[in-house]
Amino acid sequence: MSKRLHNNVCEEHRFNALFKKHAKDLHNFIFYKYGAQYNPKDKVQDAFLKLWNNCSNVPPQKAKSFLFTVANNFTLNEIAHKKVVLKFNKAKPKSDTHETPEFLMEEREYLEKVEKAIASLTEAERVAFLLNRTEGKKHREIAEILDISQKAVEKRIYSALKKMKAQIKEL
Repeated sequence: MSKRLHNNVCEEHRFNALFKKHAKDLHNFIFYKYGAQYNPKDKVQDAFLKLWNNCSNVPPQKAKSFLFTVANNFTLNEIAHKKVVLKFNKAKPKSDTHETPEFLMEEREYLEKVEKAIASLTEAERVAFLLNRTEGKKHREIAEILDISQKAVEKRIYSALKKMKAQIKEL
């Protein structure tokens, strides 16, 4: 029976000795190989927990190899999981809408009309209008950017709106 006890690491003193001997090296191995973002302390704890759960199957001479393999595999699994998450986040999920196809078609046509109307504006009107409406700049800020008076900015924006309303009846 004593021979059987020496063939595994289930004895507390043997397990503690393995922990004291290999924990720091295992931590450094994971830290140096993968970096701190993969929590090497957690991987060490997980590896020793797995060793404890499989203590009757792991002989003491194979314990170090078991620990390093398990910790490495845990880290590789986490890396693979992060890649899957990243790939999923990059993939645009189909957006299901509750709008009717007619509404979606009208919306697309309306956007095309708006784009054509903006394209038909003079450059000065278009710049002032887009700075105000898309970037949310105030008239004073636009005047500073374009180096013109605030009244000139107002005139350009209101002129642009007037032209766009004439071209797009829905406005």
